[in-house]
Amino acid sequence: MFAAETYTNRRVRLGASFQSGLLLFLGNDESSMNYADNTYPFRQDSTWLYYFGIDHPGLAAVIDVDEHRTVIFGDDLTLDAIVWTGPQPTVLELASRAGVSETAPASSLADVLRKAQAQGRTIRFLPPYRGEHRLKLAELLGLSLGQVDTGASVDVIRAIVEMRVYKTPEEVAEIERAVDTSVDMHVTAMAMARPGLRESDIAARVTGIALAAGGGLSFPVIATVHGETLHNHYHGNTLASGDLFLLDCGAETAMHYAGDLTSTFPVDPTFTSRQKDVYQVVLDAHLAAVAAVKPGRPFREIHLLACRTLAEGLKGLGLMKGDLDEAVAQGAHAMFFQCGLGHMMGMDVHDMENLGEVWVGYEGRPKSTQFGLKSLRLARPLEPGFAVTVEPGLYFIPELIRRWKAEGRFRDFICYDPLDTYADFGGARIEENLLVTPDGHRILGKPRPRTIKEVEAIRKG
Repeated sequence: MFAAETYTNRRVRLGASFQSGLLLFLGNDESSMNYADNTYPFRQDSTWLYYFGIDHPGLAAVIDVDEHRTVIFGDDLTLDAIVWTGPQPTVLELASRAGVSETAPASSLADVLRKAQAQGRTIRFLPPYRGEHRLKLAELLGLSLGQVDTGASVDVIRAIVEMRVYKTPEEVAEIERAVDTSVDMHVTAMAMARPGLRESDIAARVTGIALAAGGGLSFPVIATVHGETLHNHYHGNTLASGDLFLLDCGAETAMHYAGDLTSTFPVDPTFTSRQKDVYQVVLDAHLAAVAAVKPGRPFREIHLLACRTLAEGLKGLGLMKGDLDEAVAQGAHAMFFQCGLGHMMGMDVHDMENLGEVWVGYEGRPKSTQFGLKSLRLARPLEPGFAVTVEPGLYFIPELIRRWKAEGRFRDFICYDPLDTYADFGGARIEENLLVTPDGHRILGKPRPRTIKEVEAIRKG
């Protein structure tokens, strides 16, 4: 945890955004895998961590704006539970670490909320992303599940987003620890890959590095020879000579700040000629996008710059043609780049995504409905303190190639005959994590291989 005053100051700032009412926060509970006592690894809610820092299950809190009080609700462990867990801090001891002096049993939360409702006071809550929270909110507030889904407080969402998007120095230090460990994961994978190894061997090794660093994974590992599948979590393939391997993984620190990197490298010691050509196009787009990151620049513009750079490279490979500005405007490049360039990062690898991309990445403005562009998670102008990812890629998806070719889509821009020969290529992407600074940006974490020469040096070593 950070110092107690960090959490106290955050809660004071948040409470000052409202004139009256209660702010209700639900911490996460344990989640069972296949029977009650066999649980998934516990992961606390990130907004709860931001304002309270307590990484224990079974807690809730109310910030009473009118009375300037914060109460944490929860129950101390029984002796029967301590037999299995060992001695644990009391709820009051945990609360004091977050600068909260008042606690109450979990059962009293319902009474507090009912009394507030009877007084006509507003109770604000965040959108639930877990089923048990939907049920709990419905029971506590006397709402239907539909009312819970539509009743989240937009004013609270916006206030929280506008606090969490600006990373403080202590947060940046945590993110950088996560990125440093993530670099170790990627360099290790680059060095160990070889024909005959399984995808699961690499996934296991990088997972072990994250755990050994004292934290865990910031998201499930993507370690695949089928990089054309954007979020491929299958690890059952065996690496073979000629394959291109894509690794997208990141570490999470003990305080749950995330790293998120992607590397693409050959299973052989060197890239093939075709792999080298495609990788260089992605690298050119990556470098162009990174160079464009600075305060005041809308991230949507940087995304489109990366798309235009990718299109130029694809034209050089004979896979696109015509007016490339118009091709990007119409979305023809999405044959090869179907997703967004990047996203916010912090305690969530896609930071605050549970609060809604339209608030986090678009400041409430509507997203595009165009294929490809609609998947861009971040569009707003960048500001100092933002932590973001930059992640261009090229993906040769056989089903998409066949469908668009049959439909005759974008024939003025896509060269389908040569594209057919890339149907078994896979995919390639490069991702780094950046902090927006007052005069530009800084790449977070220690250096990692990204040029063809640097990648091949690791592969040959």
